[in-house]
Amino acid sequence: MEGYEAVVIGVSAGGLKALGILLSALSPRFPLPLLIVQHMKEGSEGFLAGHLDSQASIRVKEADDKEYIYPGCAYLAPSGYHMLVEEDRSISLSVDPPVLHSRPSIDVLFESAAYVYEGNCIGIVLTGANGDGSQGLSRIKQSGGLTIVQNPQTAEYSTMPLAAIRAADPDYILDLEDIGRLLSELGDRLLGGRQEKGEST
Repeated sequence: MEGYEAVVIGVSAGGLKALGILLSALSPRFPLPLLIVQHMKEGSEGFLAGHLDSQASIRVKEADDKEYIYPGCAYLAPSGYHMLVEEDRSISLSVDPPVLHSRPSIDVLFESAAYVYEGNCIGIVLTGANGDGSQGLSRIKQSGGLTIVQNPQTAEYSTMPLAAIRAADPDYILDLEDIGRLLSELGDRLLGGRQEKGEST
């Protein structure tokens, strides 16, 4: 458990509500960074980050190019930019062409996270109306990371979760509230392991 370094989340249609529920379930002490791609129209203002920041106990912000990734903060990809994880654990924003008609692309984020974090990454695909994220989640699975998909039967839009399930055979298929609980449990175990390690040294 204590190897996990980051959580990456991909979401499209229905994401405002889904992210609000998920992030609200995390405590202020949640020990991992979250990197989030929410499909949105290019030119959208930073409403989503501000809205989610007002709901969540952790900090939620729009990602800046070259900023370092810190635990306990959620970073949202800005509209019109791909978001990638660099090997020095910083964020890179790119205006490379859209992938599956999307920029930001979930697959682009997930594939970079799988490369950098290898098995120490948690990948999550939520509600959405296209197939973005399925190949990236499969890459996280192949790298040994933990893979989670929202239950298509309770997702507002089932297309994205269904595509991710077919491509990645995820470790967990859960309702939103249960995804929040699982992340909280993993966070608590991670914190407990760090405390035990600190006490024993």
